[in-house]
Formats: sequence, C-alpha cells, structure tokens
Amino acid sequence: MRITGKSNRVTESVPALERAVLILEFLGKSRTGQTISQLARNLALPKSSVHRTALTLERCGFLYLDRETGHYRLGLHLFGLANMALEGLNLREQAAHFLHKLMERTGLTVHMAVLEHDEAVLIEKVQPSGALKVATWVGKHVDLHCTALGKVLLAYRSEPEIDDLIKKHGLLRHNENTIGSARKLKENLALVRKLGYALDDEEEELGIRCLGAPIFDSQSRVVAAVSLSGTTSQMEPEQLGILTDQVRNTARAISDQLGGSAKA
Repeated sequence: MRITGKSNRVTESVPALERAVLILEFLGKSRTGQTISQLARNLALPKSSVHRTALTLERCGFLYLDRETGHYRLGLHLFGLANMALEGLNLREQAAHFLHKLMERTGLTVHMAVLEHDEAVLIEKVQPSGALKVATWVGKHVDLHCTALGKVLLAYRSEPEIDDLIKKHGLLRHNENTIGSARKLKENLALVRKLGYALDDEEEELGIRCLGAPIFDSQSRVVAAVSLSGTTSQMEPEQLGILTDQVRNTARAISDQLGGSAKA
C-alpha cells in the first residue's frame, strides 16, 4: 500500500499498520470471528506477526478475544468510534444551514467544535470569501482554557471532570491575557454557565476575539459549541452585545434542531 502526494513522491506506508487494517477489515466480514491460525492462513501473513498485531489491537479495545474458542472479533471500542463519527457527521449536517447563516449575517468566521477524548476538536469551519484567513481547520485541536469554544465545552462538565481536564492539559500561557490559574478559570467557567456564552478576548492570540455558545441535545447535554472569530477591529467592544446575541441564537436554533433547548 502506497500513498502518492501532489508532488508525485511515493511514501511507503507502515507495514504493522497495514497488517492491523487487514485484520480489522477481515474480521469485520466474519460472523463467528477467527483464530490466529485462521487469520494467518486467510491473510497469508506470518502467524507470529498476526499474533502480535491481534494482541496489540485487543489491548487497545479494537479486538475482543473469546478465551474459550480462541476466536477474535471486533471490539466495542470500534463501535464507539463509529458512533462518534456518525454523530459528528449528523451534527454537521443539521447545523450547516445555521452556521452559514451566521457567517452571512456577521461576515465573520464560524467554527463548531466537540469534546472528543478530552480534547476540543473543530468539526466545522465556515469562512467568508475574501475575509482574513483564520489559521484553523477541521480536525484542529483547540485549548480548553483560553478559547471560546474550549471554555464552553469545559464549563458544562462536572466539577471532577473539570479538575481532571485542567490537570491533564494544564494552562498553557499564550500571552498576558491567558488565564493562568485554575481558580480564575473556574470563575470564568461559572460566568459562562450563568451568561450562556464564552468570550476569548485575545487570550489565545493577540488581536483576535472569539465568542462561543453551547449546543444542547435532547437530554440537555452540551454536545458541541459554536463560535464567531474575528480581529479586534472586526469585533469591537461596542459590537460584542449584538454578536453575542447572534451566536447564542444560532446555538439555540441548532439545539432546537437536535431536540434540545439552550439554557439562558
């Protein structure tokens, strides 16, 4: 398996990963699972290599081993990842119209993010043509403590979860505006919950402001956040009130689409 880029350079793929993919794909077609010997024979691979690969995949939750029969089957972790991918795709589809409308009304860049594996990840970006390019992309991970999206996604977690996430990620200081203590961050998060939106006032990048609001599902859980991003000249203090209403209204409309309801 080889991947050819635009430069026509051929990059060799990783053999161990190729074996893992082959095993996963083959087991996906098997109703009763396969033993190591069967996998090695059917895939024409060395038995020792198949055993090491299968053991690694089992430890990571991608495969399940039936100890009685010795048969490997796909693990539950794969189904969890598939469900997350489907949910993310569904969310993007349902939110697309509202995100584009928000971009058109404001002339600013719109982002949507979710909390995935304790990371805030961008799953959509809508940018006006001809606008100043924002250095973001779908799939980018953003900080939880100093971005509007991150603070929204963090604010609605439980207190222990917030403590764990702060401990895990730390509070990387980007500039003098970045929140540098857990106490101040928690005070800020309480304000996010009270007001129903978050502000990144040049906390991650000087000259850039962002406003974010939560998207709720039918079980009143925050499943995503939507934001507006622009330069300080595009988002001057006297404009923030109107822009806040617009981003909150968009989040509320998407929440309604999901059967949820945005809180105050």
